[in-house]
Amino acid sequence: MGELWLVRHGETTWNREGRLTGWSDVPLTALGEQQARALSSWLAAERFERVVASDLQRAIQTARLAYGEPQEVSAALRELEFGQLEGLRWAELPEAYKAALLAFDGFQAPGGESTAQLRRRVYGFFDRLPAGRHLVFTHGGVLRMVLRELDQDRFLPPCAVVGLDWAHKRVLFVRAPENGG
Repeated sequence: MGELWLVRHGETTWNREGRLTGWSDVPLTALGEQQARALSSWLAAERFERVVASDLQRAIQTARLAYGEPQEVSAALRELEFGQLEGLRWAELPEAYKAALLAFDGFQAPGGESTAQLRRRVYGFFDRLPAGRHLVFTHGGVLRMVLRELDQDRFLPPCAVVGLDWAHKRVLFVRAPENGG
């Protein structure tokens, strides 16, 4: 298969407000655009066979600012769908949902998608990619899911990058700048 470089999109208003942001199509903030641009000099030195992005504008905008126009956009790369919890602030969530989200495995929001469904959707997309190096603009929940399964459970800031040897399910690097960009 080769390498996957997973990039979390830049900051959105909902990220800044601590809102659960799944499939709502919120744009980047000015800071989010700056974070994406900050990646461009680092990514410019790299070559990828394919650049793909979630079909949500925050991921597409990040791709355009950080590297260039994605060759493919796909709903398969979206964040977890939070159903009735979508848009709620962390502080507004009942404790049971907070605990379940922190545990992650087995979580499913009412009217939303389960983490198992997220895994099937995202990994199905990854497994269909041709051999080579791929740059993938996606979401924080996707990065966390992958890292959890590779024994590195972490919450990463906007514009963090995770390099993977997908064939061997191994983390190559995690670039998580302090300022998120």
